[in-house]
Amino acid sequence: MRQALPFDDDKLHEECGVFGVFGLPDAAALTALGLHALQHRGQEGAGIVSYDETARRFHSDRRKGLVGDAFSREDIIAGLKGASAIGHVRYSTAGGSLQRNVQPMFAELSSGGLALAHNGNLTNAHVLHDELVAQGAIFQSTSDTECILHLTAMARQPTLVDRLSEALRQVEGAYSLVCLAPGMLIGVRDPLGVRPLVLGKLDGAHILASETCALDIIGAQYIRDIAPGEIITIGKDGMKSYSPFPPMRKRFCIFELVYFAGASSMVEGISVYEMRRRMGGELAREAPVDADVVVPVPDSSVPAAIGYAEASGIPFEFGIIKNNYVGRTFIEPQDSIRHLGVKLKHNANRAVVRGKRVVLIDDSIVRGTTSKKIVQMMRDAGAREVHMRIASPPTMNSCFYGVDTPERSKLLAAQMPVEEMAKHIAADSLAFVSIDGLYRAVGETHRARNAPQFCDACFTGDYPTTLTDQAAGASGVQLSLLAERT
Repeated sequence: MRQALPFDDDKLHEECGVFGVFGLPDAAALTALGLHALQHRGQEGAGIVSYDETARRFHSDRRKGLVGDAFSREDIIAGLKGASAIGHVRYSTAGGSLQRNVQPMFAELSSGGLALAHNGNLTNAHVLHDELVAQGAIFQSTSDTECILHLTAMARQPTLVDRLSEALRQVEGAYSLVCLAPGMLIGVRDPLGVRPLVLGKLDGAHILASETCALDIIGAQYIRDIAPGEIITIGKDGMKSYSPFPPMRKRFCIFELVYFAGASSMVEGISVYEMRRRMGGELAREAPVDADVVVPVPDSSVPAAIGYAEASGIPFEFGIIKNNYVGRTFIEPQDSIRHLGVKLKHNANRAVVRGKRVVLIDDSIVRGTTSKKIVQMMRDAGAREVHMRIASPPTMNSCFYGVDTPERSKLLAAQMPVEEMAKHIAADSLAFVSIDGLYRAVGETHRARNAPQFCDACFTGDYPTTLTDQAAGASGVQLSLLAERT
């Protein structure tokens, strides 16, 4: 398992972003640009698969590392020939950042080649894996995504869409897929719509992407979100839409809006930036504090801090400066300097915080380790008081739908009440926005108790699907094989 940076273990991590284009001559280059815009969704591997209609051949290139490192050379892009392509960025979890787990995955089926890129996580992947192996399937990766390929290959329906539908009826959990077959680009979203997938258009050609920011970078027009439970096919004859699953009440992941999605994106018709600013406003109204300056923990908390400052009338300042040149691949420091780890990424702006009563705004607390270091950094810089305000409810439960989350026993909010958490991180006070406050920021009046409008299981424990692998009691080692939450 990848060892976390000392300042990097107090955030939840999304595991991937997907992108697809059909009908443009520079498909691979456009896909690389789209993946670059989705880099925040995964930083440890990137892959592109293209299809050359003239040669009737797929081309694939999958590499560990950032998109800019993996696909910066012209010869690499030139080798991905064809007018259609799909791509994927990923963040590995317990299974390790293995080259063989980098997506898109590809298989030769009886109907022809199929490449598949997946955002989400299957909650019955281990059970499916065992059943498929018992039937003779040979797995080439430790990713749950490969289960979908095997199930599709074994389906006995007449068309690829029918075979894919049959495969997806057997899986549980969350998935947004982009698939590439000869002459066809396919987009799929699970019936609950947990993970995002949007449709765009560029020069008459269709684009699929996890977020609208990937459309923006290539100059594509946003058309609409793919609906929960919808399969769309894009080919030479245009686009077709299918609804092969029984309708279900939508449960989009609310943490996409809190943290994962890019601030410039529109998600589910909501401006991510504006929603996060409203979260800060709700937080200021629910948890006011007499202070001199509002300081965000950069970068994701900046909109919420702006909203808190606007609603409270307390001045906003950048009291912490982020070092943007420290990445996830930075060498682990020696034990003798490990305690300095947080300063690799964040430096206090002493002129702003010295002698001040500081309100620190962050989007979440996971283990509490980084929060503790940031609070101490403010005190070392001369802050007179340090009050921490979190623009989401306490994270008390693990996610099983495509987010790298520590087990519940390692989540600080699951182990102690807020008052003890404040003492643990050495803050003068600590408060979180309420679940109803979060829903108000999204545009709802409150959280519907018996019919929640989003998946908010990390806050409430209200999981929208069966957790088959967990219920089956699979061991940690067994689950890790299929825990490459794509």
